Amino acid sequence: MRQSLKGLFTSHPHAVGESYGEHFGVAMSYAGKLFAASCAALVHALLPFLFATTASSAIKGMYANMTRRGATTPLSTTLPEARISADYAI
Repeated sequence: MRQSLKGLFTSHPHAVGESYGEHFGVAMSYAGKLFAASCAALVHALLPFLFATTASSAIKGMYANMTRRGATTPLSTTLPEARISADYAI
């Protein structure tokens, strides 16, 4: 099924109750937190006495935030607009 160009950018954000801009901001905030957690995990791998709980705490915090927002509601098995499989929305 073909969608308009606008639909490709807005159907998923609207499905989770956000505008494109709101969804962009939320997704970018998660990207920043995941990047910081990844850096902490890398340092922890090399120096295990540093950042012992930083990455896991960040992930738990993001999951709690997603749950409060209702973003962990199961989606259909396939998102037709992107032709990818997904279990949860971010």
